[in-house]
Amino acid sequence: GARLGSQLLPAALGLGPASGRAASGARGQEWLQPAGYDTGVKVYNSLTRRKDPLIVSSADAASWYSCGPTVYDHAHLGHACSYVRFDIIRRILTRVFGCSVVMVMGVTDVDDKIIKRANELNVSPASLANLYEEDFKQDMAALKVLPPTVYMRVTENIPQIVAFIAGIIASGHAYSTARGNVYFDLQSRGAKYGKLVGVVPDPMGEPGDSDKRHAGDFALWKAAKPQEPFWASPWGNGRPGWHIECSTLSSLVFGSRLDIHSGGIDLAFPHHENEIAQCEAFHRCPQWGNYFLHSGHLHVEGGEEKMSKSLRNYVTIKDFLRSASPDVFRLFCLRSSYRSAVDYSDGAILEARRLLHAVAAFVEDARAYMRGQLAGGPVREDVLWDRLGRTKGAVQAALADDFNTPRAVDAVVELIHHGNRELKAAAEEPRGPRSPAVLGALVSFVEQFFETVGISLAERQRAAGAGSPAALHSVVEELVRFRQTVRRFALAAGEAA
Repeated sequence: GARLGSQLLPAALGLGPASGRAASGARGQEWLQPAGYDTGVKVYNSLTRRKDPLIVSSADAASWYSCGPTVYDHAHLGHACSYVRFDIIRRILTRVFGCSVVMVMGVTDVDDKIIKRANELNVSPASLANLYEEDFKQDMAALKVLPPTVYMRVTENIPQIVAFIAGIIASGHAYSTARGNVYFDLQSRGAKYGKLVGVVPDPMGEPGDSDKRHAGDFALWKAAKPQEPFWASPWGNGRPGWHIECSTLSSLVFGSRLDIHSGGIDLAFPHHENEIAQCEAFHRCPQWGNYFLHSGHLHVEGGEEKMSKSLRNYVTIKDFLRSASPDVFRLFCLRSSYRSAVDYSDGAILEARRLLHAVAAFVEDARAYMRGQLAGGPVREDVLWDRLGRTKGAVQAALADDFNTPRAVDAVVELIHHGNRELKAAAEEPRGPRSPAVLGALVSFVEQFFETVGISLAERQRAAGAGSPAALHSVVEELVRFRQTVRRFALAAGEAA
Protein backbone atom coordinates (compact mmCIF):
# COMPACT_ATOMS: atom_id res chain seq x y z
CA GLY A 1 0.00 0.00 0.00
CA ALA A 2 1.03 3.58 0.74
CA ARG A 3 3.98 2.54 2.96
CA LEU A 4 5.43 0.43 0.18
CA GLY A 5 5.00 3.27 -2.34
CA SER A 6 6.71 5.78 -0.05
CA GLN A 7 9.72 3.44 0.27
CA LEU A 8 9.99 2.81 -3.44
CA LEU A 9 9.40 6.20 -5.03
CA PRO A 10 12.76 7.66 -3.95
CA ALA A 11 14.52 4.48 -5.09
CA ALA A 12 12.79 4.40 -8.47
CA LEU A 13 13.77 8.03 -9.07
CA GLY A 14 17.35 7.43 -7.95
CA LEU A 15 16.98 9.58 -4.82
CA GLY A 16 18.68 7.36 -2.28
CA PRO A 17 18.48 3.96 -0.62
CA ALA A 18 15.32 1.99 0.03
CA SER A 19 14.86 -1.11 2.17
CA GLY A 20 14.95 -4.55 0.57
CA ARG A 21 17.45 -6.67 -1.30
CA ALA A 22 19.56 -5.04 -4.00
CA ALA A 23 19.44 -6.33 -7.54
CA SER A 24 22.73 -7.80 -8.72
CA GLY A 25 25.16 -5.84 -10.86
CA ALA A 26 25.63 -2.11 -11.35
CA ARG A 27 22.58 -0.26 -12.59
CA GLY A 28 22.51 0.17 -16.33
CA GLN A 29 25.39 -2.18 -17.10
CA GLU A 30 23.07 -5.02 -18.06
CA TRP A 31 20.90 -2.84 -20.30
CA LEU A 32 21.26 -3.72 -23.95
CA GLN A 33 21.23 -0.69 -26.24
CA PRO A 34 18.87 -1.64 -29.06
CA ALA A 35 19.61 -1.44 -32.77
CA GLY A 36 17.32 0.59 -35.01
CA TYR A 37 16.44 4.22 -35.71
CA ASP A 38 18.17 6.81 -33.53
CA THR A 39 15.59 9.53 -32.87
CA GLY A 40 18.23 12.06 -31.81
CA VAL A 41 16.64 12.28 -28.35
CA LYS A 42 18.35 11.40 -25.07
CA VAL A 43 15.63 10.06 -22.78
CA TYR A 44 15.74 9.32 -19.05
CA ASN A 45 15.31 5.55 -18.90
CA SER A 46 14.00 4.16 -15.60
CA LEU A 47 15.79 0.87 -16.43
CA THR A 48 19.21 2.53 -16.25
CA ARG A 49 18.46 5.67 -14.23
CA ARG A 50 20.30 7.77 -16.76
CA LYS A 51 19.69 9.46 -20.09
CA ASP A 52 20.09 6.99 -22.94
CA PRO A 53 19.90 7.59 -26.71
CA LEU A 54 16.31 6.79 -27.73
CA ILE A 55 16.65 4.14 -30.46
CA VAL A 56 13.39 2.68 -31.75
CA SER A 57 12.58 -0.22 -34.09
CA SER A 58 11.98 2.08 -37.06
CA ALA A 59 11.10 5.69 -37.85
CA ASP A 60 7.85 4.42 -39.36
CA ALA A 61 6.66 2.42 -36.37
CA ALA A 62 8.02 3.06 -32.88
CA SER A 63 6.17 0.68 -30.54
CA TRP A 64 4.72 2.27 -27.39
CA TYR A 65 2.60 0.59 -24.72
CA SER A 66 0.72 2.85 -22.33
CA CYS A 67 -0.91 1.59 -19.16
CA GLY A 68 -4.49 2.78 -19.50
CA PRO A 69 -7.26 3.35 -16.98
CA THR A 70 -8.96 0.97 -14.58
CA VAL A 71 -12.48 2.03 -15.48
CA TYR A 72 -14.49 2.21 -12.25
CA ASP A 73 -14.93 5.98 -11.74
CA HIS A 74 -14.39 9.43 -13.29
CA ALA A 75 -10.77 10.28 -14.15
CA HIS A 76 -9.18 13.15 -12.17
CA LEU A 77 -6.45 15.71 -12.83
CA GLY A 78 -3.76 13.36 -11.49
CA HIS A 79 -4.59 10.97 -14.33
CA ALA A 80 -4.93 13.89 -16.77
CA CYS A 81 -1.46 15.18 -15.91
CA SER A 82 0.18 11.85 -16.78
CA TYR A 83 -1.76 11.35 -20.03
CA VAL A 84 -1.25 14.96 -21.20
CA ARG A 85 2.49 14.80 -20.44
CA PHE A 86 2.92 11.61 -22.48
CA ASP A 87 0.73 13.04 -25.24
CA ILE A 88 3.13 16.00 -25.45
CA ILE A 89 6.09 13.59 -25.72
CA ARG A 90 4.32 11.57 -28.42
CA ARG A 91 3.60 14.73 -30.43
CA ILE A 92 7.21 15.93 -30.09
CA LEU A 93 8.56 12.54 -31.21
CA THR A 94 6.29 12.59 -34.25
CA ARG A 95 6.42 16.24 -35.27
CA VAL A 96 9.92 17.32 -34.26
CA PHE A 97 11.92 14.09 -34.58
CA GLY A 98 10.03 12.47 -37.48
CA CYS A 99 9.17 9.27 -35.64
CA SER A 100 5.76 7.69 -36.19
CA VAL A 101 4.36 6.08 -33.07
CA VAL A 102 2.16 2.99 -32.86
CA MET A 103 0.58 3.22 -29.42
CA VAL A 104 -1.37 0.50 -27.66
CA MET A 105 -3.30 1.37 -24.51
CA GLY A 106 -4.58 -1.37 -22.22
CA VAL A 107 -7.96 -0.84 -20.58
CA THR A 108 -8.47 -2.77 -17.33
CA ASP A 109 -12.18 -3.55 -17.47
CA VAL A 110 -12.25 -6.32 -14.84
CA ASP A 111 -10.66 -5.69 -11.45
CA ASP A 112 -11.33 -5.77 -7.68
CA LYS A 113 -12.21 -2.04 -7.69
CA ILE A 114 -14.64 -2.43 -10.60
CA ILE A 115 -16.36 -5.41 -8.94
CA LYS A 116 -16.62 -3.57 -5.59
CA ARG A 117 -18.06 -0.41 -7.17
CA ALA A 118 -20.50 -2.37 -9.35
CA ASN A 119 -21.79 -4.21 -6.27
CA GLU A 120 -22.24 -0.89 -4.44
CA LEU A 121 -24.27 0.52 -7.36
CA ASN A 122 -26.09 -2.77 -7.98
CA VAL A 123 -25.05 -2.93 -11.66
CA SER A 124 -23.00 -5.50 -13.57
CA PRO A 125 -19.21 -4.99 -13.62
CA ALA A 126 -19.31 -5.04 -17.45
CA SER A 127 -21.86 -2.22 -17.72
CA LEU A 128 -19.98 -0.12 -15.14
CA ALA A 129 -16.70 -0.64 -17.02
CA ASN A 130 -18.30 0.28 -20.37
CA LEU A 131 -19.75 3.47 -18.91
CA TYR A 132 -16.48 4.68 -17.40
CA GLU A 133 -14.37 3.64 -20.40
CA GLU A 134 -16.53 5.89 -22.59
CA ASP A 135 -16.30 8.60 -19.93
CA PHE A 136 -12.48 8.32 -19.94
CA LYS A 137 -12.33 8.61 -23.73
CA GLN A 138 -14.51 11.73 -23.64
CA ASP A 139 -12.24 13.29 -21.01
CA MET A 140 -9.13 12.55 -23.09
CA ALA A 141 -10.74 14.07 -26.20
CA ALA A 142 -11.69 17.18 -24.19
CA LEU A 143 -8.03 17.48 -23.08
CA LYS A 144 -6.90 17.08 -26.73
CA VAL A 145 -4.99 13.89 -25.91
CA LEU A 146 -4.50 11.95 -29.15
CA PRO A 147 -6.17 8.54 -28.93
CA PRO A 148 -3.88 5.49 -29.03
CA THR A 149 -3.57 3.63 -32.31
CA VAL A 150 -5.60 0.89 -30.65
CA TYR A 151 -7.32 0.31 -27.30
CA MET A 152 -7.09 -3.26 -25.96
CA ARG A 153 -9.61 -4.46 -23.36
CA VAL A 154 -8.72 -7.18 -20.90
CA THR A 155 -12.11 -8.93 -21.13
CA GLU A 156 -11.83 -9.26 -24.92
CA ASN A 157 -8.49 -11.10 -24.65
CA ILE A 158 -9.00 -13.68 -21.89
CA PRO A 159 -8.06 -16.75 -24.05
CA GLN A 160 -4.84 -14.96 -25.07
CA ILE A 161 -4.07 -14.17 -21.42
CA VAL A 162 -4.67 -17.84 -20.49
CA ALA A 163 -2.27 -18.91 -23.27
CA PHE A 164 0.33 -16.40 -22.06
CA ILE A 165 0.11 -17.79 -18.51
CA ALA A 166 0.47 -21.34 -19.87
CA GLY A 167 3.62 -20.19 -21.69
CA ILE A 168 5.13 -18.87 -18.46
CA ILE A 169 4.34 -22.16 -16.68
CA ALA A 170 5.98 -24.04 -19.57
CA SER A 171 9.12 -21.91 -19.22
CA GLY A 172 9.38 -22.95 -15.55
CA HIS A 173 8.60 -19.54 -14.06
CA ALA A 174 5.06 -20.10 -12.73
CA TYR A 175 3.04 -22.79 -10.94
CA SER A 176 -0.62 -23.62 -10.37
CA THR A 177 -2.08 -24.64 -7.02
CA ALA A 178 -4.77 -27.09 -5.92
CA ARG A 179 -7.11 -24.15 -5.28
CA GLY A 180 -6.96 -23.07 -8.92
CA ASN A 181 -4.60 -20.10 -8.53
CA VAL A 182 -1.51 -19.54 -10.69
CA TYR A 183 1.49 -17.63 -9.30
CA PHE A 184 4.73 -16.33 -10.78
CA ASP A 185 7.65 -18.06 -9.03
CA LEU A 186 9.80 -15.12 -8.02
CA GLN A 187 12.76 -17.26 -6.98
CA SER A 188 12.98 -18.66 -10.51
CA ARG A 189 13.69 -15.13 -11.72
CA GLY A 190 16.72 -14.93 -9.45
CA ALA A 191 18.78 -11.75 -9.45
CA LYS A 192 17.05 -10.42 -12.58
CA TYR A 193 14.06 -9.35 -10.49
CA GLY A 194 14.50 -5.70 -9.55
CA LYS A 195 15.70 -4.59 -13.01
CA LEU A 196 13.51 -1.50 -12.82
CA VAL A 197 13.52 -0.41 -9.19
CA GLY A 198 16.92 -1.76 -8.19
CA VAL A 199 15.54 -3.00 -4.87
CA VAL A 200 12.96 -5.60 -4.01
CA PRO A 201 11.02 -4.69 -0.89
CA ASP A 202 10.39 -7.28 1.76
CA PRO A 203 6.98 -8.86 1.08
CA MET A 204 4.02 -7.54 3.01
CA GLY A 205 2.47 -9.92 5.53
CA GLU A 206 0.56 -12.72 3.79
CA PRO A 207 -2.63 -14.31 5.08
CA GLY A 208 -1.89 -17.52 6.94
CA ASP A 209 -3.84 -19.64 4.47
CA SER A 210 -2.01 -18.41 1.34
CA ASP A 211 -1.26 -21.15 -1.17
CA LYS A 212 1.87 -19.41 -2.52
CA ARG A 213 5.25 -21.12 -2.37
CA HIS A 214 6.99 -17.87 -1.42
CA ALA A 215 5.55 -14.69 0.10
CA GLY A 216 6.78 -12.53 -2.81
CA ASP A 217 5.11 -14.60 -5.57
CA PHE A 218 2.35 -12.72 -7.38
CA ALA A 219 -0.90 -13.92 -8.97
CA LEU A 220 -1.20 -14.58 -12.70
CA TRP A 221 -4.64 -16.23 -12.39
CA LYS A 222 -7.07 -15.88 -9.48
CA ALA A 223 -9.52 -18.69 -8.73
CA ALA A 224 -13.18 -17.67 -8.96
CA LYS A 225 -14.97 -16.29 -5.90
CA PRO A 226 -18.75 -16.10 -5.36
CA GLN A 227 -20.52 -13.12 -7.02
CA GLU A 228 -17.51 -12.29 -9.20
CA PRO A 229 -17.13 -12.54 -12.98
CA PHE A 230 -15.05 -15.54 -14.10
CA TRP A 231 -13.76 -17.32 -17.20
CA ALA A 232 -12.78 -20.91 -17.87
CA SER A 233 -9.12 -21.94 -17.84
CA PRO A 234 -7.02 -25.14 -17.56
CA TRP A 235 -6.68 -24.35 -13.82
CA GLY A 236 -10.41 -23.88 -13.24
CA ASN A 237 -12.73 -20.89 -13.40
CA GLY A 238 -11.22 -17.54 -12.46
CA ARG A 239 -9.92 -14.23 -13.76
CA PRO A 240 -6.52 -12.75 -14.62
CA GLY A 241 -4.18 -11.09 -12.15
CA TRP A 242 -3.41 -7.40 -12.68
CA HIS A 243 0.12 -7.56 -14.11
CA ILE A 244 -0.39 -10.36 -16.64
CA GLU A 245 -2.99 -8.31 -18.51
CA CYS A 246 -0.58 -5.61 -19.73
CA SER A 247 2.14 -8.14 -20.61
CA THR A 248 -0.28 -10.08 -22.80
CA LEU A 249 -1.91 -7.07 -24.48
CA SER A 250 1.45 -5.52 -25.34
CA SER A 251 2.89 -8.82 -26.61
CA LEU A 252 -0.18 -9.50 -28.78
CA VAL A 253 0.64 -6.41 -30.84
CA PHE A 254 4.40 -5.93 -30.47
CA GLY A 255 5.80 -9.40 -29.70
CA SER A 256 9.08 -9.71 -27.83
CA ARG A 257 10.44 -6.18 -28.49
CA LEU A 258 8.82 -3.08 -27.07
CA ASP A 259 10.42 0.31 -27.65
CA ILE A 260 8.67 2.49 -25.07
CA HIS A 261 6.56 1.69 -22.02
CA SER A 262 4.94 4.56 -20.12
CA GLY A 263 2.97 5.09 -16.94
CA GLY A 264 2.87 6.99 -13.66
CA ILE A 265 5.81 6.52 -11.28
CA ASP A 266 3.50 4.66 -8.87
CA LEU A 267 3.28 1.86 -11.47
CA ALA A 268 7.05 1.21 -11.55
CA PHE A 269 6.71 -1.28 -8.71
CA PRO A 270 5.23 -3.75 -8.57
CA HIS A 271 3.31 -3.40 -11.85
CA HIS A 272 6.03 -2.66 -14.41
CA GLU A 273 8.64 -4.78 -12.62
CA ASN A 274 6.26 -7.74 -12.77
CA GLU A 275 5.44 -7.06 -16.43
CA ILE A 276 9.15 -7.28 -17.24
CA ALA A 277 9.49 -10.57 -15.33
CA GLN A 278 6.47 -12.09 -17.10
CA CYS A 279 7.45 -11.00 -20.61
CA GLU A 280 11.09 -12.04 -20.35
CA ALA A 281 9.96 -15.43 -18.98
CA PHE A 282 7.37 -15.91 -21.74
CA HIS A 283 9.49 -14.66 -24.66
CA ARG A 284 12.67 -16.19 -23.16
CA CYS A 285 14.50 -12.99 -24.08
CA PRO A 286 17.12 -10.97 -22.14
CA GLN A 287 15.34 -7.62 -22.61
CA TRP A 288 11.71 -7.08 -23.54
CA GLY A 289 11.05 -3.37 -22.93
CA ASN A 290 13.89 -1.04 -23.94
CA TYR A 291 12.77 2.27 -22.39
CA PHE A 292 10.52 2.82 -19.38
CA LEU A 293 9.24 6.38 -19.02
CA HIS A 294 7.56 7.38 -15.75
CA SER A 295 5.66 10.58 -15.05
CA GLY A 296 5.79 12.31 -11.67
CA HIS A 297 2.75 12.70 -9.45
CA LEU A 298 0.42 15.67 -9.36
CA HIS A 299 0.56 16.89 -5.76
CA VAL A 300 -2.10 18.89 -4.02
CA GLU A 301 -0.70 22.28 -2.97
CA GLY A 302 0.64 22.56 0.53
CA GLY A 303 1.33 18.88 1.06
CA GLU A 304 3.30 15.87 -0.07
CA GLU A 305 0.11 14.00 -0.92
CA LYS A 306 -0.49 12.99 -4.50
CA MET A 307 -3.92 13.58 -5.96
CA SER A 308 -5.74 10.26 -5.71
CA LYS A 309 -9.12 8.62 -5.28
CA SER A 310 -8.12 6.92 -2.04
CA LEU A 311 -7.12 10.22 -0.40
CA ARG A 312 -10.30 11.93 -1.66
CA ASN A 313 -8.32 15.06 -2.55
CA TYR A 314 -8.99 15.02 -6.26
CA VAL A 315 -10.57 17.32 -8.87
CA THR A 316 -12.27 15.50 -11.73
CA ILE A 317 -11.33 16.45 -15.29
CA LYS A 318 -14.94 17.43 -15.98
CA ASP A 319 -15.07 19.79 -12.99
CA PHE A 320 -11.78 21.42 -13.97
CA LEU A 321 -12.85 22.00 -17.58
CA ARG A 322 -16.00 23.83 -16.44
CA SER A 323 -13.83 26.79 -15.42
CA ALA A 324 -10.60 26.41 -17.41
CA SER A 325 -9.56 25.47 -20.93
CA PRO A 326 -7.63 22.33 -21.92
CA ASP A 327 -4.92 24.61 -23.37
CA VAL A 328 -4.35 26.18 -19.95
CA PHE A 329 -3.96 22.75 -18.34
CA ARG A 330 -1.60 21.65 -21.14
CA LEU A 331 0.58 24.73 -20.65
CA PHE A 332 0.57 24.01 -16.89
CA CYS A 333 1.91 20.51 -17.74
CA LEU A 334 4.49 21.90 -20.20
CA ARG A 335 6.02 24.10 -17.53
CA SER A 336 7.49 21.20 -15.54
CA SER A 337 9.50 18.13 -16.54
CA TYR A 338 7.26 15.12 -17.19
CA ARG A 339 9.36 13.21 -14.62
CA SER A 340 8.95 15.65 -11.76
CA ALA A 341 6.19 15.86 -9.19
CA VAL A 342 4.19 19.04 -9.73
CA ASP A 343 2.01 21.03 -7.33
CA TYR A 344 -1.52 21.73 -8.45
CA SER A 345 -2.98 25.02 -7.22
CA ASP A 346 -5.31 27.78 -8.38
CA GLY A 347 -2.27 30.07 -8.53
CA ALA A 348 -0.35 27.76 -10.88
CA ILE A 349 -3.36 27.46 -13.19
CA LEU A 350 -3.85 31.25 -13.16
CA GLU A 351 -0.19 31.72 -14.08
CA ALA A 352 -0.56 29.33 -17.04
CA ARG A 353 -3.71 31.19 -18.14
CA ARG A 354 -1.91 34.56 -18.02
CA LEU A 355 1.05 33.22 -19.96
CA LEU A 356 -1.20 31.79 -22.67
CA HIS A 357 -3.03 35.13 -22.88
CA ALA A 358 0.31 36.97 -23.28
CA VAL A 359 1.41 34.62 -26.08
CA ALA A 360 -1.88 35.05 -27.95
CA ALA A 361 -1.75 38.85 -27.47
CA PHE A 362 1.75 39.00 -28.99
CA VAL A 363 0.62 37.01 -32.03
CA GLU A 364 -2.36 39.35 -32.51
CA ASP A 365 -0.24 42.50 -32.12
CA ALA A 366 2.42 41.20 -34.52
CA ARG A 367 -0.28 40.43 -37.08
CA ALA A 368 -1.74 43.92 -36.62
CA TYR A 369 1.73 45.42 -37.24
CA MET A 370 2.05 43.34 -40.42
CA ARG A 371 -1.38 44.55 -41.61
CA GLY A 372 -0.47 48.16 -40.91
CA GLN A 373 -3.02 48.49 -38.11
CA LEU A 374 -0.35 49.33 -35.55
CA ALA A 375 1.11 52.72 -36.42
CA GLY A 376 4.87 53.06 -36.27
CA GLY A 377 8.17 52.60 -38.01
CA PRO A 378 10.45 49.63 -38.71
CA VAL A 379 11.68 47.12 -36.14
CA ARG A 380 15.34 46.08 -35.84
CA GLU A 381 15.16 43.15 -38.22
CA ASP A 382 18.73 41.92 -37.76
CA VAL A 383 18.21 41.64 -33.99
CA LEU A 384 14.98 39.65 -34.37
CA TRP A 385 16.31 37.36 -37.14
CA ASP A 386 19.31 36.54 -34.95
CA ARG A 387 17.10 35.95 -31.91
CA LEU A 388 14.75 33.72 -33.93
CA GLY A 389 17.63 31.56 -35.21
CA ARG A 390 19.03 31.11 -31.71
CA THR A 391 15.60 30.31 -30.27
CA LYS A 392 14.99 27.59 -32.86
CA GLY A 393 18.28 25.95 -31.90
CA ALA A 394 17.57 26.27 -28.17
CA VAL A 395 14.10 24.72 -28.53
CA GLN A 396 15.40 21.80 -30.59
CA ALA A 397 18.20 21.16 -28.07
CA ALA A 398 15.79 21.33 -25.11
CA LEU A 399 13.33 18.87 -26.65
CA ALA A 400 16.16 16.46 -27.57
CA ASP A 401 17.27 16.54 -23.91
CA ASP A 402 14.65 14.24 -22.38
CA PHE A 403 11.77 16.32 -23.80
CA ASN A 404 12.68 19.34 -21.65
CA THR A 405 9.51 21.34 -22.28
CA PRO A 406 10.01 23.96 -19.51
CA ARG A 407 13.31 25.00 -21.11
CA ALA A 408 11.71 25.07 -24.57
CA VAL A 409 8.76 27.17 -23.36
CA ASP A 410 11.14 29.58 -21.61
CA ALA A 411 13.09 30.06 -24.87
CA VAL A 412 9.89 30.80 -26.82
CA VAL A 413 8.64 33.22 -24.13
CA GLU A 414 12.00 35.01 -24.21
CA LEU A 415 11.64 35.39 -28.00
CA ILE A 416 8.15 36.85 -27.52
CA HIS A 417 9.55 39.28 -24.94
CA HIS A 418 12.07 40.56 -27.52
CA GLY A 419 9.38 40.74 -30.20
CA ASN A 420 7.14 42.80 -27.92
CA ARG A 421 10.01 45.13 -27.06
CA GLU A 422 10.67 45.78 -30.75
CA LEU A 423 6.96 46.36 -31.45
CA LYS A 424 6.76 48.84 -28.57
CA ALA A 425 9.82 50.74 -29.84
CA ALA A 426 8.41 50.77 -33.41
CA ALA A 427 5.07 52.14 -32.17
CA GLU A 428 6.87 55.15 -30.69
CA GLU A 429 8.43 56.03 -34.07
CA PRO A 430 6.61 58.21 -36.61
CA ARG A 431 4.74 56.16 -39.20
CA GLY A 432 7.20 54.94 -41.81
CA PRO A 433 8.32 51.88 -43.76
CA ARG A 434 7.55 48.69 -41.82
CA SER A 435 9.37 45.35 -41.71
CA PRO A 436 6.61 42.73 -41.61
CA ALA A 437 8.63 39.72 -42.83
CA VAL A 438 10.56 39.09 -39.61
CA LEU A 439 7.40 39.51 -37.48
CA GLY A 440 5.68 37.02 -39.79
CA ALA A 441 8.52 34.55 -39.22
CA LEU A 442 8.24 35.02 -35.45
CA VAL A 443 4.48 34.46 -35.50
CA SER A 444 4.87 31.33 -37.66
CA PHE A 445 7.47 29.87 -35.32
CA VAL A 446 5.51 30.63 -32.13
CA GLU A 447 2.29 29.20 -33.57
CA GLN A 448 4.10 26.14 -34.91
CA PHE A 449 5.77 25.46 -31.55
CA PHE A 450 2.50 25.55 -29.63
CA GLU A 451 0.71 23.57 -32.34
CA THR A 452 3.43 20.90 -32.04
CA VAL A 453 2.72 20.41 -28.34
CA GLY A 454 -1.06 20.46 -28.83
CA ILE A 455 -2.05 24.10 -28.19
CA SER A 456 -3.80 25.93 -31.02
CA LEU A 457 -3.34 29.70 -30.78
CA ALA A 458 -5.58 30.30 -33.81
CA GLU A 459 -8.61 28.99 -31.90
CA ARG A 460 -8.17 31.46 -29.07
CA GLN A 461 -6.74 34.45 -30.95
CA ARG A 462 -9.78 36.69 -30.96
CA ALA A 463 -10.59 36.17 -27.29
CA ALA A 464 -6.99 36.29 -26.07
CA GLY A 465 -6.06 39.43 -28.01
CA ALA A 466 -9.27 41.32 -27.32
CA GLY A 467 -7.60 43.70 -24.88
CA SER A 468 -4.92 44.93 -27.28
CA PRO A 469 -5.31 48.27 -29.13
CA ALA A 470 -4.67 46.58 -32.47
CA ALA A 471 -7.40 44.03 -31.91
CA LEU A 472 -9.78 46.77 -30.78
CA HIS A 473 -9.00 48.79 -33.91
CA SER A 474 -9.67 45.68 -36.01
CA VAL A 475 -13.03 45.10 -34.29
CA VAL A 476 -14.08 48.75 -34.80
CA GLU A 477 -13.18 48.53 -38.51
CA GLU A 478 -15.18 45.33 -38.84
CA LEU A 479 -18.17 46.97 -37.12
CA VAL A 480 -18.04 49.99 -39.44
CA ARG A 481 -17.93 47.69 -42.49
CA PHE A 482 -20.85 45.67 -41.12
CA ARG A 483 -22.96 48.80 -40.56
CA GLN A 484 -22.21 50.04 -44.08
CA THR A 485 -23.29 46.67 -45.47
CA VAL A 486 -26.52 46.76 -43.45
CA ARG A 487 -27.22 50.34 -44.61
CA ARG A 488 -26.65 49.42 -48.28
CA PHE A 489 -28.90 46.39 -47.88
CA ALA A 490 -31.65 48.54 -46.30
CA LEU A 491 -31.40 51.15 -49.08
CA ALA A 492 -31.54 48.48 -51.77
CA ALA A 493 -34.54 46.89 -50.09
CA GLY A 494 -36.25 50.30 -49.87
CA GLU A 495 -35.69 51.01 -53.58
CA ALA A 496 -37.01 47.60 -54.55
CA ALA A 497 -40.20 48.11 -52.52
